[in-house]
Amino acid sequence: MYDVVVIGGGPSGATAAEDLARSGHKVAMIDRAGRIKPCGGAIPPRLIADFAIPEDQLVAHITMARMISPTQRSVDMAIENGFIGMVDREHFDEFLRHRAEGAGATRLTGTFVKVDRDGPNPSIVYREKASGELRSIPTRLIIGADGARSAVARAEVPGGSTIPYVIAYHEIIEAPQTGAGYDPVRCDVVYDGDISPDFYGWVFPHGKQASVGMGTGLSGFDLKAATAALRKASGLSECRTIRREGAPIPLKPLDRWDNGKDTVLAGDAAGVVAPSSGEGIYYAMFGGRVAASAAAACLTTGRASDLKLARRLFMREHKTVFRVLASMQNAYYRSNDRRERFVSLCHDVDVQRLTFEAYMNKAIVRSRPMAHVRIGLKNLAHLTGIVRPDYV
Repeated sequence: MYDVVVIGGGPSGATAAEDLARSGHKVAMIDRAGRIKPCGGAIPPRLIADFAIPEDQLVAHITMARMISPTQRSVDMAIENGFIGMVDREHFDEFLRHRAEGAGATRLTGTFVKVDRDGPNPSIVYREKASGELRSIPTRLIIGADGARSAVARAEVPGGSTIPYVIAYHEIIEAPQTGAGYDPVRCDVVYDGDISPDFYGWVFPHGKQASVGMGTGLSGFDLKAATAALRKASGLSECRTIRREGAPIPLKPLDRWDNGKDTVLAGDAAGVVAPSSGEGIYYAMFGGRVAASAAAACLTTGRASDLKLARRLFMREHKTVFRVLASMQNAYYRSNDRRERFVSLCHDVDVQRLTFEAYMNKAIVRSRPMAHVRIGLKNLAHLTGIVRPDYV
């Protein structure tokens, strides 16, 4: 009998399993293994500090971001007083799983099948990877951290199948040595409807490799052709392709994360990927931590209502940021004219400073009210069309 079975061993599930194991609970973590999620791999300094990520997990240190408009205008935004760390999910996720196992979590490799409720406690039925056989393990609580389109969410949590998402696709390539406009310490973000009609494309350095990809929620859009066009525009067509990956990325937190009995969601399964940016690693790990806190509270008190703490704690910390980013995406990602205007806004020094301060610290910057006023006025001028799209 386990206290908690965590389904999914990505950043969210591994964090939840580690936290619970370190607090003395009997934990099992079931992960499919072998799957690498498509991801730009950016992590902010707050994640590095809050989750004790060692330097050897960082494959690059980014000090510049370049925003590129549909007409190929660009603006370079320097990251002042810090850097963005880059990780390769192939190795980073395994590092987190190994750390959870080292903390005392039992690591199982297989695929979740169902929750069996025939006994006094739920049992997790999964198909073991090595043997192909079905296994069953009893548990008091369940954490569903099995990603977007979560099987746990669909089966156990009301509304768990209604989450909106985009499809992300990227290609990990061998990074060029010189030229082609590629910079190993700069992330390029491409706002172009031909690359992505409703999201963006990216070129993110990963040390000796790079992630080149895009996302879209538009059904039928050719992701591979768009990524090929992005590679050509970035001078990266001739770089050797190491692997290709695609997956759904949720863009809105679910209204409910628990089933009122014994199950709580975390990470992509709960929908905690930031709108506009698509950033997910920090929010996944924070989501895993609050899910672990909620599960620990429930185990202590016996109150199933304590599972609601996961969503409550997450939203108390990040609801405002998610609302601002959702508003920005809805306002500026709808057409090339609006994307052009968005890149124009990025020329503003106040926008640059507030953006990176918020990203690095994971909180809205409230200490410069006049900067917010200036940005608000310029934002209004662009959204109402008072100024031309390239007005900076």
